[in-house]
Amino acid sequence: MTDSRLNPKVDEYLSKAKTWKEESVRLREIILDCGLTEDYKWMHPCYTTQNKNVVIIHGFKEYCALLFHKGALLKDTDGILIQQTNNVQAARQIRFTNVEQIDEMEHLIKAYIHEAVEIEKSGQKVEMKQTAEYAIPEELSQKFDEMPELKTAFEALTPGRQRAYIYYFSDAKQSKTRVSRVEKYMKPILDGKGLND
Repeated sequence: MTDSRLNPKVDEYLSKAKTWKEESVRLREIILDCGLTEDYKWMHPCYTTQNKNVVIIHGFKEYCALLFHKGALLKDTDGILIQQTNNVQAARQIRFTNVEQIDEMEHLIKAYIHEAVEIEKSGQKVEMKQTAEYAIPEELSQKFDEMPELKTAFEALTPGRQRAYIYYFSDAKQSKTRVSRVEKYMKPILDGKGLND
């Protein structure tokens, strides 16, 4: 007998998984126990309620994770949620390195999932920082002063494209690297293109 809650695309994903297979299967069982709908999005098992994304199972090199889409809104009374990078505003992860951890934390995982479902049902949203709130790297600012047309082109980009450039330029530790990144991407910015276009 087949379980109608199981999505064939997730079955296929798990059958091909080279790492974290046992952990992913266990997380899947726990999530389905919470009554979520199984889907397959962004090339990962994704679980929804009322067609709204709640949690994803992700495998990384060093760990397997449950990624809560609006994890920033969870109370996290046990202090187990991790913000992947400073640039991630809404999502938070619970990380695992073996199936025993998942078994030990099952009750806790379910409590976090139920809280995430309630957040979705309530319609709460994570307050995202506006693009204007991000600091423009000094090297980009200097280029804007030298080339006003670059500033005009940059400001014409979508907020997401602007943020991607700001993150990428700011991420370099040395000024000379930031300068070379800015120079490399001047033409795409002038052409109205994003970092990955």
